Amino acid sequence: MRGQVVWLIGVIIFDLMVAMADTQTLKISDFQFGPFDSSYYNTFAVIQPATISNGALQVTPDSIGNFSLSNRSGRIFLNKAFKLWDGDSKNIATSTLASFNTSFLINVFRVSNSVPGEGVTFLIAPDPTLPPGSSGQYLGLTNKSTDGLSSNQLVAIELDTFKQDFDPDDNHIGLNINSVRSNKTVSLSEFDIQIAPNGTKFHVVWIQYDGKNKSMQVYMADQEEQTSPTPSRPSKPVLSADLDLSSLVKQKSYLGFSASTGSNVQLNCVLRWNLTIEVLPDGNEGKHWLKIGLAIGVPLVVLLLLGIGGLTCYWYKRRRARSDPNILGALKSLPGTPREFRFRDLKKATNNFDDKHKLGQGGFGVVYRGLLQKESLEIAVKKFSRDIKGKDDFLAELTIINRLRHKHLVRLLGWCHKNGMLLLVYDFMPNGSLDTHLFSGPANATLNWNLRYQIISGVASALHYLHNEYDQKVVHRDLKASNIMLDSSFDARLGDFGLARALENEKTSYAELEGVPGTMGYIAPECFHTGKATRESDVYAFGAVLLEVVCGQRPWTKIAEFQQLVDWVWWLHRERRILEAVDERLDNDYVDEEAERLLLLGLACSHPIASERPKTQAIFQIISGSMAVPHVPPFKPAFVWPSMPPPTSFSITASSMANTVDITPNSSGWTPRYISKDAQVEFSDSSSHM
Repeated sequence: MRGQVVWLIGVIIFDLMVAMADTQTLKISDFQFGPFDSSYYNTFAVIQPATISNGALQVTPDSIGNFSLSNRSGRIFLNKAFKLWDGDSKNIATSTLASFNTSFLINVFRVSNSVPGEGVTFLIAPDPTLPPGSSGQYLGLTNKSTDGLSSNQLVAIELDTFKQDFDPDDNHIGLNINSVRSNKTVSLSEFDIQIAPNGTKFHVVWIQYDGKNKSMQVYMADQEEQTSPTPSRPSKPVLSADLDLSSLVKQKSYLGFSASTGSNVQLNCVLRWNLTIEVLPDGNEGKHWLKIGLAIGVPLVVLLLLGIGGLTCYWYKRRRARSDPNILGALKSLPGTPREFRFRDLKKATNNFDDKHKLGQGGFGVVYRGLLQKESLEIAVKKFSRDIKGKDDFLAELTIINRLRHKHLVRLLGWCHKNGMLLLVYDFMPNGSLDTHLFSGPANATLNWNLRYQIISGVASALHYLHNEYDQKVVHRDLKASNIMLDSSFDARLGDFGLARALENEKTSYAELEGVPGTMGYIAPECFHTGKATRESDVYAFGAVLLEVVCGQRPWTKIAEFQQLVDWVWWLHRERRILEAVDERLDNDYVDEEAERLLLLGLACSHPIASERPKTQAIFQIISGSMAVPHVPPFKPAFVWPSMPPPTSFSITASSMANTVDITPNSSGWTPRYISKDAQVEFSDSSSHM
């Protein structure tokens, strides 16, 4: 065994020496992207409101999105920083610059044949961050306070469609360095090219940078159709410039696109993108190791590496010994064994779990946004609490979702357990949660009716899968708007299975000794008496979400004289004015028949008697329009529960309210919440669930 280790280290050293000696070999990275779909969210940093939809990189919102098109800016970068120069940037004679060629197919589209604005750029920038206030004339590059600063460290080729005071016309190409005021501009009219003509027009742009000669040429040509063969590159560039990138941009920079709209709007679509770039070696590191090898000899390096290897093994065994063997054993015995991520990779991906990467927080822990650089993969990392209960929740969640496969469920990628720290890794959902879009987004960016209907349909499909189509019957137990995530196409993905439980054998409910978990407003009334979660209680929560989406109000919202949203909607139903419940922000832009169908279905799912609620199969058919909504009585039925000796108390965790609600039934077995306006409800501080 020891001989094998020595041999292996010798091979490693030999490979290192060969690699160090091969620093003069030219290496090229070649990328070909498109047609684009949602899978490319793993490849690109898409800075909202940019999206990937309709087969293109939509650098600013497209016409089918739920965003206003006016005064927007966006960026989309390849999720990888490239080393663009080497050596001393202050000494031009000693610096080495990477050469690159890139070409892309674009469609800049006038909306309703209106005047276009503002422009789109190919951009080299130090990071993907979108500057605030970079809409309009700033093209997603800079803003009023930063424009022209050398600290921007950016170079862009702009295709400008709106004339500012400093522009030659409204149809030109420009070279921009740290500013929207171009260092060099060329009108495209002399080349018989119109960036944004009336109608659909495709253009191919070629950008070639010669690192040796420190020069850049830009070419442009029409392409007849999106799927037509790429035309030959013209012999004459539309723009040429001497350009030393080593004095302008950060050594490792990002390549991609930015765009903006102003009072005038356009669609900025990139449909294909090819990139070929020279890979510069890490010369300093290679020279450093080569000097060590020549000075002290290979044998000493072998001993050094052996020592490092021994220390590494010792450190690894100690760290492993401190891990919980029960959890590790349970994790490794899971069917299908999801991927085990290295803690150091997740730590790096989240910038050491930086608060700036935080996506959400609850009683079970915190969720962070991360980027696995080597895989160009965006992820969401759920970091659990360290207590024993947290470990139980971690295993429960992982056990259930490990084998779930449905297009409307958030996909689990893997797990990590290190030094008592429990982590789950999921697909990153670029459009956040439904709750955010309903209640925290800009007033002019409300979800349109088609998207709301699409989201409701997706959640219903996911719930039916959990209840009836998966090989185990699963109750989610915490269905709410903040646990419904939205992918790049605004399709719903039900997530957060921290409270979910599988129903064993022929059981129809799940109970925990500590009470009823969930979120106030979504918990079915019978749960306060039974302490059990059922498929019917999941349907009740779905009804609360359904009314929330259609009405644009939270379930516990007090409206008029009513204490809850459902009571107000039921009253409007009785008065035959149910459409008055539809979210006013939709400005009457919805289908009356669909809105009434969903509102009545929401009431049917909210029926106080569990057995009267529709099943998920019927729910899905009602939403699709293939089944009529069941009869909804004009008056909300009373909640009735058989007389029984009541338990002393029930503990209900209220996620959105971040409180624990203690409700003590009276001697009749009825919860005061449902029989008396004078009922006393006490609140005490507690962490909230995710």
